[in-house]
Amino acid sequence: MKSISRDLILESAAQVFCKKGYHGASMADIAMDVGLQKATLYHHFGSKQEILAELLDRAMEIVTENMTQVLLLDCHPDEKIKLAMQAYLQVLCEQPDLSSVLLLEYRSLEKELYKRHIVNRDKFEKMWRDLIREGVDSGILRSESVSMTVRAMLGVMNWTITWYRSEGKLSGKEIADLFSNLFLDGISTRKRTARKVQQA
Repeated sequence: MKSISRDLILESAAQVFCKKGYHGASMADIAMDVGLQKATLYHHFGSKQEILAELLDRAMEIVTENMTQVLLLDCHPDEKIKLAMQAYLQVLCEQPDLSSVLLLEYRSLEKELYKRHIVNRDKFEKMWRDLIREGVDSGILRSESVSMTVRAMLGVMNWTITWYRSEGKLSGKEIADLFSNLFLDGISTRKRTARKVQQA
């Protein structure tokens, strides 16, 4: 039996899922990509669902740990937001296959595994809400809806998996800086209050 690591199998599986989609991929595809016989692959993982669940667990563990480290920093909320966006986009840009599985394939989980994943995802999103709320409470930020602000931020960042290219002009950090400036400063050259007065 060829000796191969579980990590290498997961890396190959992420590539296969990213290329073919979970439902379009098979255990035979994963075995071929990693250089194993299909029967040998089953010595490491009992099913395609098991592989998907572990990939999602690992991805959530990475982004959650990164976010935890940012939240522990002693700095202003707006700076934390920039650092949090940098940390998250670094994962999306540097691990595109794993990120694609995280953002696109969780719906392919069977019921109980799906429920477990959603709990982990909700915890991650709560960390972002706590970060935005910290800024609002301190008076540094304003938000008419913290939950909608977080959904907008994550939506913008998540979409990068569809267009980001490592050979492109901007790095993940540069993209994060642009996005954080957009959310923190907006794109208007005039203050909202001034515009409201003019309209009145």
